Order: sequence, then C-alpha cells, then structure tokens
Amino acid sequence: MDAGRGVRFEVEYFGQNAPAFAVRYGGQVHAYLNRCAHVAMELDWQEGVFFDLAGRDLLCSTHGATYDARSGRCLGGPCGGTPLVKLTIEERDGMVFFTGFADD
Repeated sequence: MDAGRGVRFEVEYFGQNAPAFAVRYGGQVHAYLNRCAHVAMELDWQEGVFFDLAGRDLLCSTHGATYDARSGRCLGGPCGGTPLVKLTIEERDGMVFFTGFADD
C-alpha cells in the first residue's frame, strides 16, 4: 500500500548497526537510514509511521524536517538541504532486499 506504514530494519553503516526503514510510494519501495539529517534521531514517532498526514512526504516527528519520499531530498524544515541517506534495495518475488547505499 502506498504511503502506508513503513518497515523498520537494521543495516551496518560505517561498522555500526544503524536503524533503517523502507516505505512504498509511487508504486515503488524506497529505503533510507532512519536518521534525520538535522539531528541524528529516528524519524518515526510511532513505529513505522514515516509519512506526513497527507501521505506525501516523509516527516521527522521531532523537529518537522520534511523529505521527498522518492529521493530523500530535504524539502523543508531544519534539514537545511541535507538529504536522508538512501539505501539501494531490490524487490523480488514480493520481498525487499537491502543491497547497499545509493552513494557507494
């Protein structure tokens, strides 16, 4: 379901376990580190709730930074133009697999 609840998981990022999440938007799955670009806090205020009330943008529940769900680009708020860390993923047979980081 588009703009519904996201799925949380962990990845290794610079040798440390880091929270991450995946959401479906525009018919595709997008995944990011669950870390606001403003302050390294998790975005969801309830587990798996990443979208704003309109179901359009990703929203940091702590300080209100908003991000484009497709790209992770900062759209407004205190993120100051810094995007989310995007993960590369593959969807096969109804399952989603983490394959790395978009900037690798």
